[in-house]
Amino acid sequence: MSIRKNNVAKLVLSLLVFTSVALLAQEADAAAAAADPAPSSGTGIWDILYGGSLVNLGIWCGLFATSFIGLWLIVDAFLVVKKDKLMPPALINGVRDALSQGDLGAAVTCCDSYPSPLANILRAAFDNINDGYEVVQQAVSAATDMETEKLMQRVNYLNVCGQIAPSLGLMGTVTGMVMAFAGLASATGAAKAKVLAMSISTALWTTCVGLIIAVPALLFFTYHKNVATRLLLETEATTLDLIKVLRNAQVEE
Repeated sequence: MSIRKNNVAKLVLSLLVFTSVALLAQEADAAAAAADPAPSSGTGIWDILYGGSLVNLGIWCGLFATSFIGLWLIVDAFLVVKKDKLMPPALINGVRDALSQGDLGAAVTCCDSYPSPLANILRAAFDNINDGYEVVQQAVSAATDMETEKLMQRVNYLNVCGQIAPSLGLMGTVTGMVMAFAGLASATGAAKAKVLAMSISTALWTTCVGLIIAVPALLFFTYHKNVATRLLLETEATTLDLIKVLRNAQVEE
């Protein structure tokens, strides 16, 4: 009987010790959780845009401005880089009819009535008609280069947006990484990994958005550049075809 009583006493004592250890462990975990509160698992839009720094907010403003400008330039290019805008059919027909009748004044008037790159090139040709056909061809070539430069400057702004957007995104990511590692100094224990992961995730959003802006901008830049180049070459060829009747023509004052 004494042996059984001793065994029961030992079992009860072991249970008491185990229970005390478990309670102490729970209290230690609660104290650690209170000392190192874990950050919230969600990341709001303001957390992404602000990111704890006005520099990050300024970068996001630059990204939004670049996206709006890029969208406007894409729409503008679709409206401007068109065959009807560069070479109005009414201008071609009017100049052809006027030159076939030998009426240079009517051809000049027609150019003034339909302002366009083709009209500017034709006016350059008509202004040099007294100096011979070779000078007229040189004037057409120079005017075509001028119109090409003017149109390409407009299209090249899309390329600028495509280059600026990823650069801004990379800048946002770099500044975000700096803030992420700086935030580790104020975090302790297991919270460090969570703080670092959330900060890096927030910082990478700028690069992601920058690439989303840059890819369409560069694609549309390449498309409109090729279309503009083709149309301007066609414009020069149309001009030479229209003025070929002036090769042996004599201008009367």
